[in-house]
Amino acid sequence: MSADPVFVDTSVLLFSEDGARPPERERVLAWLRELWATRKGRVSVQVLNDFYLLATQRVTPSMPQGDVRAEVRRYQHWRPWAADQATVESAWSLESRFCLPFADALVVASAKAQGCTRLLSLALPHDAVYDSVQVINPLVIAP
Repeated sequence: MSADPVFVDTSVLLFSEDGARPPERERVLAWLRELWATRKGRVSVQVLNDFYLLATQRVTPSMPQGDVRAEVRRYQHWRPWAADQATVESAWSLESRFCLPFADALVVASAKAQGCTRLLSLALPHDAVYDSVQVINPLVIAP
């Protein structure tokens, strides 16, 4: 694994809690365990807020609020990035240049702001490169 931190998006956090596909879930969990062990995991406030909303209200069955809150508190150790105006400007640029939905562009911009060269995602195309950030699908590549 490279020395650079790895940004984790909402899709990966949600999948790590989904017991419907155990073999795939184990691959996602292997990535998360590696990121915890090496202290290279990064997230943003946006990712954690989306994770909370989706896990408690938009998935079936929904997770208990207390469980999701405990997970969000745990990921606070990854120093969540709070989008500032420079991050928003970067996201607008990514949105325009790569035709990304704004929420995805904000994830990439947050990854860039934290010096991440890799973005763990199940939502963006594997191996896509947005400026200096490469998308890694944890179901395709092991940590």
